[in-house]
Amino acid sequence: MGPLLRTENLTKSYGSFCALDNLTLSLEPGEVFGLLGPNGSGKTTALRLLMGFLRPTSGGAWIKEHDCWHDGVRARQHVAYLPGELRLYENMSGRQLIAFLCDVRGQTLAENLDDLAGRFDIDLELPIAQMSSGMKRKVALLQVLIPHTPLVIMDEPTNTLDPNMRDELLQQVRQARRRGQAVLFSSHVLTEVEQVCDRVGILQRGKLVHVQTMSSLREGRLVRAHFNHPADRLPPLPGLRVLSHVDNELTMEYLGDLPPLLHWLADQPLRELRLEPLGLTSIYHRYHGVQP
Repeated sequence: MGPLLRTENLTKSYGSFCALDNLTLSLEPGEVFGLLGPNGSGKTTALRLLMGFLRPTSGGAWIKEHDCWHDGVRARQHVAYLPGELRLYENMSGRQLIAFLCDVRGQTLAENLDDLAGRFDIDLELPIAQMSSGMKRKVALLQVLIPHTPLVIMDEPTNTLDPNMRDELLQQVRQARRRGQAVLFSSHVLTEVEQVCDRVGILQRGKLVHVQTMSSLREGRLVRAHFNHPADRLPPLPGLRVLSHVDNELTMEYLGDLPPLLHWLADQPLRELRLEPLGLTSIYHRYHGVQP
């Protein structure tokens, strides 16, 4: 069986402007994949292409081997989608909207709807027109989480949510993974991505410039060393990368066993040493922003 989702050289251009440039990736069942990048990097364009809302300029995308553009109806049968900008039927209550969307899918209301609504602290009987932006986001999240589709696509899902509700959403993403669902979402919040993703991809001006497995990243360290005087030449250790070296201060990221690095540091004129989990920040800042 092939991947649940795959893209091959997926490209979208508007005249001379390329919004998404040759995106190639795949997503397996039970995997959470995060798309990272600032506004304008191509995240939303990629998601809209996967949903069949945009026609690719070249390349293609497939969900369960259904072409997302040419066979979009069948492709979307396997997807629950949360857009970044909501447009809900405001003449309905939250419950009526979710019931309507379930009916469109040929499903009945899930038995756990009220339990899930309680977890998100949302009154489903309230007309959507009377809801705040945060409450509307919660209703939209319920209609994505309830169907248990093979693939869930979310565009900035935690926008307008308070910290408690963000934590609840991340917990629901973990449960989706345990059920074997795949989750693809874009986010600006690196800490959220670190908590739930198995892999992340970083987009820069429409190009996928880096893919990182979180399991290997969690083994890495950010090393900050301040010496009394210049240190010896750095050891030739695999996975060691210098981020900055100013005067007697050295900042490195290290993906490898710690003992060899600590052995070298023990022989250096150290004044101060800090070891921190590597995290996504330093990797993200290679492509967007300053080094840590």
